[in-house]
Amino acid sequence: MLRPVRLHQALNRTVHTITLPDPDGRAVWAVETDIMEDHRARLYRDGQRTSMAKMPAGFTIPGGKIEVDAGLYGVTRVHLVTPDGQERRLAPAPGTLEYRRAVLTRDHPRLSRGIAVIAVVILLVNLVLAAPAWLEMVTSIPEVAERFGTFTSPVLLPGWLLATLTVAGVVAATERAVTWRHNRIVDAETIWTSL
Repeated sequence: MLRPVRLHQALNRTVHTITLPDPDGRAVWAVETDIMEDHRARLYRDGQRTSMAKMPAGFTIPGGKIEVDAGLYGVTRVHLVTPDGQERRLAPAPGTLEYRRAVLTRDHPRLSRGIAVIAVVILLVNLVLAAPAWLEMVTSIPEVAERFGTFTSPVLLPGWLLATLTVAGVVAATERAVTWRHNRIVDAETIWTSL
């Protein structure tokens, strides 16, 4: 049975839904993911689980195929692909972070745009300042240095600033994930999470 998303689950659990015509009338299809529990997607029809698959997952349903994938910062794809190739993104269910963010965008568009701009600025600052420092730390590990060599960051950051930038980067990346925004340059710092 599909349970509602609770506030304490909003960072790791998502549910997306779509209502489609069915021989019995209409069916509500839902896809649930929990990136902290496992890397699996669960498919529900009218609240009852019908199948589960490791992501990236594809579920064949009447009217097409639901494709699902997720990364460290949230769901990256949850679309119904019809037999003629058209795609429709499933809607976030109430209680999810994606739903709450969509409500903020609807009710306060200027605030929403401001948050989006701040997230981009944070990720760009991290790309210039924090990413080289983290790369230096990773390449100082003997096994990594032996295989790839070492890297010396041109920027020396105090530990507190590196930690602050890292936390801010995680928050900014999560913001961009829940609003389905992605850019190769802006999100370059988070690319390692998909490897």
